[in-house]
Amino acid sequence: MRFYTVFRPATAGLVLLAGLVSPAFAAAPPTQPAEGPGGVGDKTATVVKRGLGTATSSTYAFYKSGPAPAEGRPVAVLLHAWGATNPRAYGGWIDHLARNGWLVLYPRFQELNRSRPSEATAKATGLLKSAFDTLAADADAKPDTKRVALIGHLAGAPLAANLAASAQADGLPAPKLIYTVMPGGIARDAKSRGIALNDLAAIPADTLMVAVIGDKDARAADVASRRILRDASAVGSDRKLLVRALSDDHGFPAMTATLSSPAGIDAAYDGTAITVPPEPKDFKPPPFKWSPDVTLTGEQSTLVQQINNARADALDYLAYWRTFDMAAAAAFAGKDAAKLKADPGFSDMQRWADGWPVKRLGVEIPKLPAPAPVATPAAAPAPTAARGPAGRRAPSPRAADGR
Repeated sequence: MRFYTVFRPATAGLVLLAGLVSPAFAAAPPTQPAEGPGGVGDKTATVVKRGLGTATSSTYAFYKSGPAPAEGRPVAVLLHAWGATNPRAYGGWIDHLARNGWLVLYPRFQELNRSRPSEATAKATGLLKSAFDTLAADADAKPDTKRVALIGHLAGAPLAANLAASAQADGLPAPKLIYTVMPGGIARDAKSRGIALNDLAAIPADTLMVAVIGDKDARAADVASRRILRDASAVGSDRKLLVRALSDDHGFPAMTATLSSPAGIDAAYDGTAITVPPEPKDFKPPPFKWSPDVTLTGEQSTLVQQINNARADALDYLAYWRTFDMAAAAAFAGKDAAKLKADPGFSDMQRWADGWPVKRLGVEIPKLPAPAPVATPAAAPAPTAARGPAGRRAPSPRAADGR
């Protein structure tokens, strides 16, 4: 509600009027660019939607119909939030990527109410290996394994980091870009719910890493982002960026950088309408034993509902899709994060319809922690030097992680 003071020339008094500003008179947000980073792409193209694998081990593949370029298509692996297994929730982003020439892979690394987060990394690895093998000889899909980028939303973020760390050992193409958005879902320890981070020091030094967070419910995503960036110790700080999207309610509809904001539904990408080959007749599902971590918590259920109702808006076009496009171009060209940060177009969010600038993205190269000092072994260490009260070993600190 806004208040206005109205001056009446005939009197010396002031009349205070209160009223709502009608959305019809509010400034509209920026629209999606017609071309370039974040752009619409080829709207005349038909997007192929394929189901690979089987009903319980499936990956969705999306790409423009027709022969791929001679060099193949760059590959974007989109790793969904925990519980958001239907690509419909990210249909807007998938459509943008496919119409701009990408091959998009959407591995369903989770079976609702059956899968455990601890199984997600191995499941996603197997799905992607099968998908790359299946598509390698397809002249229309034709994945270019030298141009691979991983996109991870919420729990998909630690999964992306794990896949990148073990890509060489697992026989997967090494990603040139790890792009995480609103990271979360990291297990604090072996007994807690979530996806445990593997040894991220194995992520190759030439990888570009970009972590994007919002300003709503930001603390957990900020901590998780910094942990992933810090643990990828082989990657120098000049190849890491932390990006913060800021909410802006100058006009209508407002832009709100929530945890679910990177989603944007498009019914054309509903996974239930995409045919996936059935299981073989002799298939026997592995034995299932229920545990609490196969079901969504109340907080997770609420977040999945928000994801499944999200609509693509200017935050998607400019804060997520555009920055990913620019980061991928930089990664494939061998550029570092400093060059990306120095580009004023990277943080520009354009203007509201009335000319007022939208809040720019915050972009920083995160500072890496100082190396731990090398301890010199003492000749005769005191028996209680590293112990707490009553001779118990002092507990080691645990980093907060995310959701």
